[in-house]
Amino acid sequence: MDKDFTALMNQLKNKELDEFEVTPEEFPAFQKAFMAFETRKRVVGQADKGGKLIYRYDDDGQQDTD
Repeated sequence: MDKDFTALMNQLKNKELDEFEVTPEEFPAFQKAFMAFETRKRVVGQADKGGKLIYRYDDDGQQDTD
């Protein structure tokens, strides 16, 4: 079953998750969802062993624009 990367990024944003992992095989699907994600600049990835990426949400210094 494919991961719902948009849902995972929303869970990061809403602090329901601390992080999630993306494998090299999943990256093309992740990239498509990432590029469409409204606050993608806050989704930060870090390379891990074996080509895996760990994504977290950076809300430090976030300002409300409403």
